[in-house]
Amino acid sequence: MKLLIAGVSGLLGINLAQEAQIEHKVTGVDRGKLKSAPFNILKLELLESGAVDSALDSARPDWMVNCAALADLDACENNPELARALNIDLPARMAKACKARGIPFVHISTDAVFDGEKDGFYTEEDTPNPLGVYSQTKLAGECAVLSENPEAIVTRVNFYGWSLGGRRSLAEFFFHNLTHNKSMSGFTDVVFCPMLVNDTARILLKMLKKNMSGLYHLVGPQAMSKFQFGVEIARKFSLKESDISPKSILSSTLTAPRSHNLWLSVHKLSTDLGESLPEFSTGLAEFYTQYQQGYPQKIRGYQQF
Repeated sequence: MKLLIAGVSGLLGINLAQEAQIEHKVTGVDRGKLKSAPFNILKLELLESGAVDSALDSARPDWMVNCAALADLDACENNPELARALNIDLPARMAKACKARGIPFVHISTDAVFDGEKDGFYTEEDTPNPLGVYSQTKLAGECAVLSENPEAIVTRVNFYGWSLGGRRSLAEFFFHNLTHNKSMSGFTDVVFCPMLVNDTARILLKMLKKNMSGLYHLVGPQAMSKFQFGVEIARKFSLKESDISPKSILSSTLTAPRSHNLWLSVHKLSTDLGESLPEFSTGLAEFYTQYQQGYPQKIRGYQQF
């Protein structure tokens, strides 16, 4: 099958390309960050008029996955117009164009659409209440995609892994600080469900193969605090967990509001897939093995400097 990935230089995009190219022909849309990637690259600015149609007509894919977004929460607060363009308008155009061509389409959303005030986990049936510009535009993007293309897949995600720049995921933040003997904080009152990005990618491909559609929570099956996550990284890499100090998000200086509870149920997805989602320990073990085998250096070698 031929897969078109928008936002291929992002954390999910580059790892999805890595996983997909094992069995499929991959084309990634990139503005110029990638130079020597082992898959086809279309150099396009997707916000330009006609760019989405151009990408689809050039790649002629069997599937399309949209990983493009303005995902920096504080950047969204500072530039809400760009956030709307990338997180609402662009995915809506992609969904419409794919529907017109009969191409199955996947849009990546976020767990942050919830306000975190619920006790316990959130299901796909719970009503979102986004707190900031990022989560508000991502929720509006979900609605726009499913309005334009009801057969599309929309996934709410939270993932970690190795990125092109080495600074895109929370796991990399903890790893780099710990390996440089820098002290840092981890929020004890922010709960989330991290999944290794390669697992996220593999599950997305399974969803496409099964012709699934609609809204799904695609996160790890285990909830934990950001502080606990950092400690787990330290332990796996035999680094000093004492360098991570517990901290409340209430004392942070972050611009954008964050939810305290992003524990999402994955029951719907695991039921429809017919299998359990990978455990956190399994993903963390692969993350560590990737480091040992030089995977971070491998994907960073795809960049144009």
